[in-house]
Amino acid sequence: MFTTESNEKVQVVREEKVQFEHDEDSSMELGANFDVDAEFEKFAEIGAQEKQQHSFFTNLKNMEFPLDFENKMVMVWLLGGFAAAGGMLSGVDQSIISSAALGIKDDLAPSSSENSLISALVPLGAVAGSLSITPLSKFGRKKLLLISCFIYTVAGLVCALAPNIGALYAGRFLLGIGIGQEGGGVGVYIAESVPSDKRGRIVIDHGWRLMLGSSLIWSTILLIGLFFLPESPRFLAAKGKIGESFNVFSRLRDINQREYKVEFIQLVQAAEKEKEIRSTHSKAKAWTELFTVPRNRRALIYGVMMISLGQLTGINAVMYYLSDLMGQIGFSPKNSVFMSVVGGAALMFGTIPGVLFMDRFGRRVWSYNLIGFLVGLILVGVGYLIPLDTHLAAAEGVYLTGLIVYMGFFGSYACLTWVVPSESFNIGTRSQGMTICSACLYLWAFVVTYNFNRMKVAMTYTGLTIGFYGGIAFLGFFYQLFFMPETRNKTLEEIDEIFEKPTMQLAKENIRGVKKFWGF
Repeated sequence: MFTTESNEKVQVVREEKVQFEHDEDSSMELGANFDVDAEFEKFAEIGAQEKQQHSFFTNLKNMEFPLDFENKMVMVWLLGGFAAAGGMLSGVDQSIISSAALGIKDDLAPSSSENSLISALVPLGAVAGSLSITPLSKFGRKKLLLISCFIYTVAGLVCALAPNIGALYAGRFLLGIGIGQEGGGVGVYIAESVPSDKRGRIVIDHGWRLMLGSSLIWSTILLIGLFFLPESPRFLAAKGKIGESFNVFSRLRDINQREYKVEFIQLVQAAEKEKEIRSTHSKAKAWTELFTVPRNRRALIYGVMMISLGQLTGINAVMYYLSDLMGQIGFSPKNSVFMSVVGGAALMFGTIPGVLFMDRFGRRVWSYNLIGFLVGLILVGVGYLIPLDTHLAAAEGVYLTGLIVYMGFFGSYACLTWVVPSESFNIGTRSQGMTICSACLYLWAFVVTYNFNRMKVAMTYTGLTIGFYGGIAFLGFFYQLFFMPETRNKTLEEIDEIFEKPTMQLAKENIRGVKKFWGF
């Protein structure tokens, strides 16, 4: 909470309504009479006082050994790099479980339904992990990630040492809990910590045991790295810790630049406003307002749509059953494992353009990757139609080409999956909104993965890939084209202004933009 002394120092001129005026430098103004330097100096004084009181025991309590660099982007990339290791956890599991499944069949001999459950228990556990984000977020964004790392590490050991199906079930479900917490937590942590223009980037015997256990590497990297990373400055400000917030912010931004002075002042204003709201609103009301307040509801619908479009195009089912799918198209068991690694590599390398160029081209343009993996899905579906007995090489070639195209474009699109929802909610609804979005993502992943075998029987491989997954990607493209707002290079507070617009107003603006692009 704010102390009386801090309250006097951080008192904001509330008569001045914050205005966002973007010029070619994307700088912001707070009003003609607003003295940015004087206001910022007040926060600098509070930060200096807090730093004097800092000690080794304070660092121990905060579970952080602070790092600071003259070039602030070093700290930003360090934070993004270690946090991204958390984002690798789910992808690593998706890449290895398909190959590990072949070894599990030989070692534990699971039935078809048990095999489905082994794959599906991770996203089901992730739903539970996602639902824990809000209650655990009160301890901090960073501490949530520490908890998820601990759970993930324990789960990895259980999976690697599992003597039977039941133990493997438990390990996979625990693994999902850690992934669910990490998935939503990393997005919020990065969104609240890094500058807006950088936010988007950032088979041997029993071999399956080594595969599942190897994921411990990434959880260990993240766990160690977190001890050198700070708490989110926005979370600290929301908790009334203005001095700590300023000191963390000054390690992530060059505070000599006016745009970052403005950003911090705006950050505190938003925290002050949220503090006032929370003092008169119950936690239950905060949840209800996520649905009843138009600005919050628009962000929720938008976030859920982004999540759903990614998951309902079948990525989890394809990844978890990749070795089996390769076998169905004619590859030998050994080659199936190798080719599944090729598919996983295409997914990984597909993220590289997203990291490098998503912030340059913008969220809306980057969402058009939907068209790319629609083409890939069509090729995969066509591959299943080619007779294996007479045209095996052609079938495998078309299928593998489609798979690589699908995985590559999906990897680029997936960069948006966490970035967009995490930056769409305001500070008062961010943990609740990300809890719902994260739970929705893993719920869809569970539904798609668990029902994959049933769906392929009912629809055939071609009908499933082209008709169902491809159909959703096709419709999703038009949703993104007309209803997706652009949040590139905007602070989280500026994004609030975007979601204040009625949905149809945003759609009209997007339609005008499309017409202008095509010269109509």
